Amino acid sequence: MMTPMNSLPEPVAALVGALGQLPGIGPRSAERLALHLVQSESGQVQQLADALLTARDRIQLCETCGALTEHQPCALCTNDRRDAATVCVVETAVDVINVEKSGAFKGRYHVLGGKISPLNGVGPEDLRIAELEGRLTGVNEIILALGTDVEGDATSNYLAQRLGKQGVTVTRLAHGLPAGSGLEYADDLTLSRALEGRRELL
Repeated sequence: MMTPMNSLPEPVAALVGALGQLPGIGPRSAERLALHLVQSESGQVQQLADALLTARDRIQLCETCGALTEHQPCALCTNDRRDAATVCVVETAVDVINVEKSGAFKGRYHVLGGKISPLNGVGPEDLRIAELEGRLTGVNEIILALGTDVEGDATSNYLAQRLGKQGVTVTRLAHGLPAGSGLEYADDLTLSRALEGRRELL
């Protein structure tokens, strides 16, 4: 059976499909990347493949805060110069990177691993809330750096109620974050101002 001239060979189409699953990569970008890779020197492609496998094998979640790390615990948790009395709570490990880029926060972090979403079957017991409560000794302030969508608001309110009973001040990022979005869409300056203008909940 003849293959139409404008169709991609099956291995290239499979590569396009795999690349298209990456966040921020649309169909055209996936095809462009795939065609570039199959025409590149085999050494360059091997280098990319090795880098991908090495990063995937070595990078893990910090057992203490949940951030991405190669060693346990992560460099953020073992840095004595960071303020251990202030903990910034975020949804994902990537959010830690986003807040760090702002340069405005010098405390510790805690990754929840998601947000409360009854429609998706995610309740408080599915998040790393108990682990957070186990880290409250010596903590004066919990900063909730969660998105401003419905689930983010619900999670923040739940945490404020639960943690506030334990005598810790709970604040939330203030102005600057666009409504209905997460930290990944905020630039460094916006995050910095949101941290500086945080307000106490309850």
